[in-house]
Amino acid sequence: MYQRFADIIDAVTAIRHDIHAHPELAYAEHRTAALVAAQLAAAGLQVTTGIGGTGVVGTLSHGRPGPALGLRADMDALPFHEEGAPAYASTTPGVFHGCGHDGHTAILIGAARHLASLPPFDGTIHFIFQPAEEGQAGARAMIEDGLFDRFPCDYVFALHNWPDLPAGELQTRPGPIMAAADKFEIVIHGKGGHAAQPHTTPDAVLAAAQLVTQLNTIVARRVPLPAPPCCR
Repeated sequence: MYQRFADIIDAVTAIRHDIHAHPELAYAEHRTAALVAAQLAAAGLQVTTGIGGTGVVGTLSHGRPGPALGLRADMDALPFHEEGAPAYASTTPGVFHGCGHDGHTAILIGAARHLASLPPFDGTIHFIFQPAEEGQAGARAMIEDGLFDRFPCDYVFALHNWPDLPAGELQTRPGPIMAAADKFEIVIHGKGGHAAQPHTTPDAVLAAAQLVTQLNTIVARRVPLPAPPCCR
């Protein structure tokens, strides 16, 4: 499997290290987007930049009819300090690629380079590089900026790195795989009091502590789990 991509592995690894060393937060992926655009153009793709802010799309087509596929990666980093010290460690204080988007971007660049080197095929592939995945609605920004009107796709595929898997192994399944994150806010009202008279004070801290443990029971005790395949 690796031999098939031996001619680009070192280059893709170097791209990943470069992006890791220069992480950029949501909607500020200007250097990363420029690197992506340059790599796609060098591979012979038609490149469109500035979609949804800093999003990039590279299109590979030989003008032959067929399905339109989208392959997507995310580009933004996280607002955290990198504790490790690899040779390619983050050079931007307080920002680093802790979720693997540097790898996702490098992988998709490698896929574009490899597919562009193959003989002509039917259909079109759009390589979609999304900004602001980390809770900043980068996908929505690209879509609202006309992503699928300008680059219609019959199917869109993406992946997420999973370091626990052995090298060279992929996993998938029918239906949803990754859970989405959401945010909500709960306000508990109390009032101040004296430590010598706790019985006179509605203690908001104690109520909040109880609420955190009780909220977990909504899922654990109220939401039924789907039956395993063996029991259906």
